[in-house]
Amino acid sequence: MNQTGQTQDELKTLVAQAALKHVVPGEYLGVGTGSTVNKFIDALAASGLNIKAAVSSSNASTERMLSLGLPVVALTQVERIAVYIDGADEIDAKGFMVKGGGAALTREKIVAAQADKFVCIADVSKRVAVLGRFPLPVEVIPMAAPQLIRQFAAMGGKASLRQSNGQALLTDNGQQILDVVGLQITDPLGFENTVSQWPGVVTVGVFAHQRAHVCLLGTAQGVQTLVYD
Repeated sequence: MNQTGQTQDELKTLVAQAALKHVVPGEYLGVGTGSTVNKFIDALAASGLNIKAAVSSSNASTERMLSLGLPVVALTQVERIAVYIDGADEIDAKGFMVKGGGAALTREKIVAAQADKFVCIADVSKRVAVLGRFPLPVEVIPMAAPQLIRQFAAMGGKASLRQSNGQALLTDNGQQILDVVGLQITDPLGFENTVSQWPGVVTVGVFAHQRAHVCLLGTAQGVQTLVYD
């Protein structure tokens, strides 16, 4: 709880409501994944805003939107998305992010790449000076996981397979997630380029090429709008 008595959950609600102003009526809307996005989905359904349809980054978000009566179409049916709205595990002063805490990083990156504008919604705890405080998610092909763990160790990171109910978690794509701790990602673009080339990596959770254009940051003083060049 911050100094004004607002909980992290309440800050998420504030930024979710603020994101409605960035929805373009009559256009396709990209929708991400996670607890903050769930609040945005709820706010969108209650708002009555008229969108052509939503394009979702995960099965979970799709199911939530359909249950609330929001239209959802597959990305393969869409050539252009006006705005993509999603959360982040971390965001720095240039709009570079770490994403994938909800295990949807591959589809998030694909949808974001097709959008004209990326609006990140996050509470102030997600803002960092240098990426790497949150474990870095990396979606990987299972047979490559042991070698990739060794490659991250050579960089100074400690990677481990994400677990669910005592077994390796599987993404919506049927792959596994490595969570890497101990890294300081001072060059997000270079890091994303390098790790993306490693055999067996499906997607690295650094969003540098698909960085945020705008961040709606929930703070004790209200919602701050950060715009990145």
